[in-house]
This record gives sequence, structure tokens and C-alpha cells, in this order.
Amino acid sequence: MTATTTANSDAVKFAYWVPNVSGGLVISKIEQRTSWDIDYNRKLAQIAERAGFEYALSQIRFTAGYGADNQHESVSFTHALLAATEKLNVIAAVLPGPWHPALLAKQVATISHLTKGRIAVNIVSGWFRGEFQAIGEPWLDHDERYRRSEEFIRVIRGVWSEDNFSFNGAYYRFENYTLKPKPLAPLPEVFQGGSSRAARDMAARVSDWYFTNGNTPDGIRAQIDDIRAKEAGTGHRAKIGVNAFAIVRETEEEARAVLNEILEKADPDAVKGFHHEVQNAGNASPEREGNWAKSTFEDLVQYNDGFKTNLIGTPRQVAERIVALKAIGVDLVLLGFLHFQEEVEYFGRHVIPLVRELEAAKAHEAVAA
Repeated sequence: MTATTTANSDAVKFAYWVPNVSGGLVISKIEQRTSWDIDYNRKLAQIAERAGFEYALSQIRFTAGYGADNQHESVSFTHALLAATEKLNVIAAVLPGPWHPALLAKQVATISHLTKGRIAVNIVSGWFRGEFQAIGEPWLDHDERYRRSEEFIRVIRGVWSEDNFSFNGAYYRFENYTLKPKPLAPLPEVFQGGSSRAARDMAARVSDWYFTNGNTPDGIRAQIDDIRAKEAGTGHRAKIGVNAFAIVRETEEEARAVLNEILEKADPDAVKGFHHEVQNAGNASPEREGNWAKSTFEDLVQYNDGFKTNLIGTPRQVAERIVALKAIGVDLVLLGFLHFQEEVEYFGRHVIPLVRELEAAKAHEAVAA
């Protein structure tokens, strides 16, 4: 089976991490048949599009660390992948600070026209202090980074939708600025990540999509419920995406053996370095509940706690867990893989059709009830 039809608007959506950064998505010396070069990524984007993936997310890194020795810039790389595909939406991750909102607004507006409006953006508030220091950018306190990100989102939305746009914020100021041409309608979607109080509050106010790190269903449900409570009465509703690292094999034993090998071959020094950096970031929020604040060594072998989501097993097991995530309010699953090209294709052939079957069965049950 191959997922060839477009899913309806209520169907859970699938995205994959673009490996435009070297080193793969696990901090392990296990073989990862994945490459950060453009030829590999063009082919991967085409495979993902045919497999039924709606989105891809390009990463942003400015400096080396934790295996990421080489990094392609996200916006230009996103454009290259869009040029190689016809339906796939590609999300470019950007950092306020290194990017000014006027520059990003203009870049994205142009790429929107060149690619029939398939570009989106992921506003990353920042976790890697050493990266900011290396390029001479000020490192703001945790909640201040999110306040800047919220201004950044309000500005790009304003620039994309209004003429003679003015804004007087703590970080950005605009006076009667008009961008032409504006992006194609509808406006590019705005994604953001984070698990802290500040991140969830920002999502409830301004973001189209909220990405959370991998977590258990109960942990994800608590975050979603919190955002929905904050949104109550505002007319705003952020969609929810969750990170997961998928290991899908014919048997659960095979899948678990791969996970065990990843963990056994983890690079302890690199994981500990990453652990130190991200736990400083996660614990920097006033409530000490940011991303990675409670992650274990094993969780951090996958950069965004992807093992916690537990999409590890047979196609049927993984499909059932995805539909269970949908039932608690997840709209999109953002996936990492060990060997991207072959595993994205396998996922599209063996998992996505099962998800669609399970969704249809549940919809039929609801109508019957």
C-alpha cells in the first residue's frame, strides 16, 4: 500500500526533520544512512511527498556541536527543496536575533511566489547559548527570548498583511513600512516550539502551530489542555505538533533491538555536552519546566526527546499510537528516522495507510453512535 491520496483536513498530518545538518538525528555511533547534502535531500523530499508527508522542517544551526559539523542555512535550503517538489510544504526554522523580521518577511514573500505558497516558518527562540556567543549575538534571558519571538511573529504577520505597517515594541520598530509583493494567500503558517510556561502562552496568543518535544500521551495532553485553557474566549486556536523518532520494523523485537543498539552506541561525551547545554536552557524558565528540563541521558540521545513518544514497533502498533495521539489533540507528528530515505518510504507504504484506515473506522463509529 502507498499513501497517494491527499488526507482530509481532519486527518493527522506528517512531517519529517530535514537532515540539512550533518550527524543524523541521534547522538550515537550507530550507522545512519543519511546525508546532509542537497542531492540526498532533494531525493528525500520527493520520496516524502509521494509517501504522504505534508510537511518537512529544515533545521537552523550556525555553529558545530554534538555531531553537527556541517550545517546548510535553512531558508535557502528550504527553497531548494520546494523547487524539487510539487505539493510538499517546507518549514524554515529561523532565529530572532540573527534574523531581522523585515529580512525574513521579504525572503518568505519571495519564496511564496516562487513555490505557489508552500513555505512556512518555525520561529526558534533559542537554546544554544554558545552559538549566540560565537556569532556575537546577545543572549537574552529565557522569557525575554520568548517576548522577542512574539514580537517577531506579530511583525512578520503585520508586514505580510498590511500596508504602511507600524510597530513600536521592545525589540522591533517599524514606521509606515509596506512590503510588496506580499506572500500568496493564505499567509505562510507560523510554527514555534517549546514546553515552558512562556512557550505555551506565546502559542496560545499568536502561533498557528505549537511543536512540543516528544512525550507520553499524558504529558502531551497536559500541555494541550493548558494551551486550550489559555486560548479560551480569544478566538485563537493553535494546532499541535509533537516530535517523535520512528523505528518501524516487521516485529516489535526488531524495532526494540534497533533502539537498544542506538543507546548502546551513544556517544557519552557528546550526549553529556548536549545534556548540559539544553538542561541549562530548560531550567532557565522561571518554573523550570522548559524543553529538556526533565530529560534523561537516554532521552537526550535523540535531540528532541523523540523516543518518549514511543513510535517504536510494528506498523500496526505505531499506527495505533499515532491515532491515540490524535485522540488527545495532536494534529501533526514530526518524525525523525535513522536512515531517512528508505525509512520515510517504508513509513509511507506501511504506516500512513494504516493510520488512514484507523481514522476512517473511528469516523464511521462516531457517525454510527
